[in-house]
Amino acid sequence: MSRQHSRPSHQPNSPVSMQRGPRRVPKGRALAVVGALAAGALLASPGVAVAGGGPGHGGPGHGKPRVDRAQQALDRLVGEDGFPAALAAVTDARGRERNLVAGVGDLETGGPVPVDGQVRIASTSKSYTAVVVLQLVAEGAVDLDEPIETYLPGLVRGADFDGHGITVRQLLNHTSGLPEYTNRLGGAFEARTWYLSARDLLDLALAQPRQFPAGETWGYSNTNYVLAGLLIEKVTHRPLEEAITQRIIEPLGLTETYVPNRGEIEIRGEHPRGYDAEVMFSGDLADITDIDSSLGWAAGEIVATPSDVNRFYTALLDGKLLPPAELEAMTTTLALPEGAFIPGVEYGLGLMKFPLSCGGEAWGHGGSIQGYGTRSAAIEDGRAASVAVTALPQALRGDEASATAAAQHVLEAMDTALCS
Repeated sequence: MSRQHSRPSHQPNSPVSMQRGPRRVPKGRALAVVGALAAGALLASPGVAVAGGGPGHGGPGHGKPRVDRAQQALDRLVGEDGFPAALAAVTDARGRERNLVAGVGDLETGGPVPVDGQVRIASTSKSYTAVVVLQLVAEGAVDLDEPIETYLPGLVRGADFDGHGITVRQLLNHTSGLPEYTNRLGGAFEARTWYLSARDLLDLALAQPRQFPAGETWGYSNTNYVLAGLLIEKVTHRPLEEAITQRIIEPLGLTETYVPNRGEIEIRGEHPRGYDAEVMFSGDLADITDIDSSLGWAAGEIVATPSDVNRFYTALLDGKLLPPAELEAMTTTLALPEGAFIPGVEYGLGLMKFPLSCGGEAWGHGGSIQGYGTRSAAIEDGRAASVAVTALPQALRGDEASATAAAQHVLEAMDTALCS
């Protein structure tokens, strides 16, 4: 199933009624759906767009329809990799926007994928948190090369590290060596409705040994951004969600983006359901849309539509959020250790530099949380693309190799959207 639409007018977020607690897809049905998708049985014909006209409608003199490669990429994510749904927003260099979907928005009802629906953007939230920190740097309230101890005295203590030896910059570019708190979280379905404070997350991290001495190498850790969020709250004397809302969401008019309230487990606007599996690689998908996303907090809690994420990254590269010096700091990248992350990607301050198959690079981030995976990036010429899927690759039927390939295909879909 695939559809292509021009961007609809935005409507204010409104609460929607959803069932609380696990909503399991009947086992036989889930396996049948996933099996059919994996075999390509539900893969629709590729969407088409006509040069100079709307999707599939050229009219006299418009020439032959051309295959929409971005739509084909989404169809493959569903039909070959087995994601229940995929959705994307694509902006071209002229600012023209289109929204693409493929798959099924609700495996239990067979409902469609909402066009430009809201999803949990997970670690893509790190870019938003980093922007707020860099705004505080521009205002003279924070120094990137000052130890975190200066702002959060006595908070970072462990067997072989403390806050005196870790700078704010090292938090934002993941060179702090701080351990990963997610290593200590319980199973996805076990902890889905638990509220975890930032201090709870930090305690889980600091009970572990460091990854490496600060500044020695690079190692991704969500703990870095929990501390960045606490830094924001300490300096501004306001909640993190208020800082992100007032400094980014409201000025850019991102009406479909929000930071969930404490205890809020349902997604507010139209959205595809998100799925996970209690046994990795089983393909036995269960609904995990409704979660307490406090487990991500400053590292990964934001909800947004793909088109809103495109607007955020486009505004960032256009200099609408940061002065030149701070934007330069954000886009100063590190080459990552071999095998550490996505091949060819470099990391700045809460921002990834992605090499493109068509040459040049794009700037953005990716994210994974229960039920949703995203890859988003923009180019300085105005192009932008965000791709979301409604399960994590390790939940799909297969093995580690097939999950790695599926994750790579999501990134390739973003690349295709930017390059086509």
